[in-house]
Amino acid sequence: MYFTDRGIEELEDRRGEEQVSLAWLADRLRAFVDVHPEDAGAAERFATFLARDDDDDA
Repeated sequence: MYFTDRGIEELEDRRGEEQVSLAWLADRLRAFVDVHPEDAGAAERFATFLARDDDDDA
């Protein structure tokens, strides 16, 4: 298990039953980067990963 898996597991435990929009997720990513500008690169890579996730199906 990676260290980051703990945060992912907490997210799933606390909010795993919720349904959210991609607009909500984008807003939360922007808020995260506002608070943690040093992690903007990781947030950008994550957003790009999600945006292009279906590219492999083509």
